[in-house]
Amino acid sequence: MTIYRLLDDDLGFPSPISDEVEEDGLLAVGGDLSPQRLLNAYRHGIFPWFNSDDPLLWWSPPQRAVVSPAQVHCSRSTRKSAKRNTWTVTFNHSFDAVINACRMSSADRPDTWIDERMVKAYKQLHQLGWCHSVEVWDGDELVGGLYGIAMFPFFCGESMFSRSANASKFAFYALSEKLNELNFDWIDCQMPTTHLSSLGVAEIDRSTWFNTLINTDVDTSPVAELSAGGTIDL
Repeated sequence: MTIYRLLDDDLGFPSPISDEVEEDGLLAVGGDLSPQRLLNAYRHGIFPWFNSDDPLLWWSPPQRAVVSPAQVHCSRSTRKSAKRNTWTVTFNHSFDAVINACRMSSADRPDTWIDERMVKAYKQLHQLGWCHSVEVWDGDELVGGLYGIAMFPFFCGESMFSRSANASKFAFYALSEKLNELNFDWIDCQMPTTHLSSLGVAEIDRSTWFNTLINTDVDTSPVAELSAGGTIDL
């Protein structure tokens, strides 16, 4: 099968449920990481994922990890960690610190796919009001967090990190509480993992997710309530 090559002057993508999708979900190659292309990709359930020495690769995996904000599970151990460490949670307080922390390799994530191209692109989306960070603090120390794209009523999670046990899970729980308050329908976590399943994230097939997206009236402007940031009480 020949992989679809994106043209620089065309922001479109092949359909994620067409015969042009590889079995593993690889949909297209090339293009750029402009805000317009990225937002169009997320609108159709497509996201970029590649190594630093790769061309731009675009994916729509056969199984999608998604959850309703109201269904996110906060475990007893996570609640204990938050209470014991007196964690506080903020939104959009330190976006650069969060994406840089997500970029760093760790014992459970030796390889990182967030290169300079990705950092630059998502910082630009943050400045435009589309990309948001969640920070978990222990005093003045940033111990966990995540970032992703908000396109009401969907939030597309990109990456998370922990420097303290359960801190990334608490960031995800805090995000779900905020999104539930704002009447978001789904959090898209992209690829299923054991870590995500412990939070209540389930798997649905690609065609179901694509049809959910195209049959939903997605807001074409940034979510002001998220862009405002601030401290979250949980």
